Amino acid sequence: MIDPSSSRSRVGTTSTAGVPAAAVVPLHRRPVAAVFRALVSLAALTGVAFDVTDSHDLGRLFSYFTVQSNLLIALVFAWSAHRAWTARPAASPRITGAALLYICITGIVFHFVLDNASSGFSMTADRTQLESIANQLLHTVTPIAAVLDWLLLTAPGRFRFVFAAQWLVYPLLYFPFALARGALLSPGTDGRYPYPFLDVDLHGYLGVLGNAVTFGLAFYVLGLAVFLVDRFRPGPHAPR
Repeated sequence: MIDPSSSRSRVGTTSTAGVPAAAVVPLHRRPVAAVFRALVSLAALTGVAFDVTDSHDLGRLFSYFTVQSNLLIALVFAWSAHRAWTARPAASPRITGAALLYICITGIVFHFVLDNASSGFSMTADRTQLESIANQLLHTVTPIAAVLDWLLLTAPGRFRFVFAAQWLVYPLLYFPFALARGALLSPGTDGRYPYPFLDVDLHGYLGVLGNAVTFGLAFYVLGLAVFLVDRFRPGPHAPR
């Protein structure tokens, strides 16, 4: 015979699929997060589209870390918006954290290095109106929006210490990509190297390697800072 009391004791402790009831977390649609993330994705795509419209060299355009990181933001935020709208679990923090770090790198390097005439690596130049709008969208709007989404719409404590090192894989791969592309282009080609600190013609391979190590260490420190802030910051407790 079946002991009714034992049956009752099992009811509420396991689901019909054998999953502990305590592990089943009710999920809800997050319309605010979904709409905000969709707008961030749209801003990134709009900035890239403006650059494409104004560019005479798409190969050069898509070699920029700025464009690549913004395309990643567009993809990740569109995916996150869909998950928030359909009440699905939040996207992997390893992926969302990587996108956050890369777009922060884009904004920080642009404003403090490339758009700074005193940095020694500036890329200041006259821009068309469309280029200026694209610059603001890709270097200012999307980085600030990504940080706001992280701080205001994402549950804290999801990043792990090891992520800071894992997130460096893309920047480390970008370095040989930029050098290989430059080596394949003829000397004197406009935009042969995407950024002045990676320009072998100006600094030589040893100098460029030194620049890459310096920037790589700075990016790792930034990744650690993101991890630490995420670990101790206040924020919404429900997954966003």
